Amino acid sequence: MTATVEGLVLVVEDSEEDIEAMARALGRSHPLVRLEFADRPEDVPDRLVDPAAERPLLVLLDLNLPGYNGHQLLGALRGRPELAGLPVVVFTSSTSPAEVEACYAAGADSYIFKPLNFELFRTVLGSTIDFWLGSDRPA
Repeated sequence: MTATVEGLVLVVEDSEEDIEAMARALGRSHPLVRLEFADRPEDVPDRLVDPAAERPLLVLLDLNLPGYNGHQLLGALRGRPELAGLPVVVFTSSTSPAEVEACYAAGADSYIFKPLNFELFRTVLGSTIDFWLGSDRPA
């Protein structure tokens, strides 16, 4: 079954394997969802406020990034008033309760664990996209 949600999703991810898995997972089920991948998290805040660039409807954020990590980026995004309404979903392999708490305290809209099994990964990612880009998404 193909979902009818559409829009741009900015994915902050440095793993080529995860990038390929995300593209494959959504390719058939969500053909109207465009993924833009950012591997330099320190550039993301400026990219999001650039008036010449299309604004994504959702940011999927990996925490385990080299250098400028996901926690720093989340803080930078939530520190910019013009990005206050942009949903940021942490999509990561970390299952640490302390990580979950820290992300919600820093302003994450959701925290989702990346499953290792591809079928489950596809289901979880697709459901996340459906929720945040679908007509029932939070305002």
